[in-house]
Amino acid sequence: MDLVPFAEVASLFDDFEHTAWRLESRESYESDRQSDEYRAFFVGQPVEEDLTDPYYVARRRQAEEGKRFERVRVVDEPPTEGQQYLLHRARFNIAAGEDIRHLTRTTAESLGLPRSDFWLFDSRILIVMHFDEADRMLGVERTEDPARVLEACQVRDAAWHHAVPHAAFHQGG
Repeated sequence: MDLVPFAEVASLFDDFEHTAWRLESRESYESDRQSDEYRAFFVGQPVEEDLTDPYYVARRRQAEEGKRFERVRVVDEPPTEGQQYLLHRARFNIAAGEDIRHLTRTTAESLGLPRSDFWLFDSRILIVMHFDEADRMLGVERTEDPARVLEACQVRDAAWHHAVPHAAFHQGG
């Protein structure tokens, strides 16, 4: 398996035609823990996002064009610190047009979902994200192998069917 830096596949977020879908199953991400926002959140300081940031502007434009940007986040019971932060941050992505839903870890395990993170673009390009034990991204693997893409589509369909919309899952989020 050949890993490439995430930056090498970043253009897919602008170039997809119909759907960008993510399974997010980790308990934490090192990149989050390194941010000032993360530290501020856990000391009770207000955490706001600039929704005029190009990332959010692009997501809103895509939503207006009818493109779907979706994710299912697996959440432990109780949520880990990293998941608490992501539950809080979801409102910014939702404001930009993303549909975020959640599954408890128990439900995800009962469905046999993988514990790996991936992006699926237009049901044909699979980007599998690889992390080390410290939650640092090592790189991503891009594949269009039909068998692997089909498996990811099946994971997506099962996860989406059982996932709970953010507002219902995280009251006050």
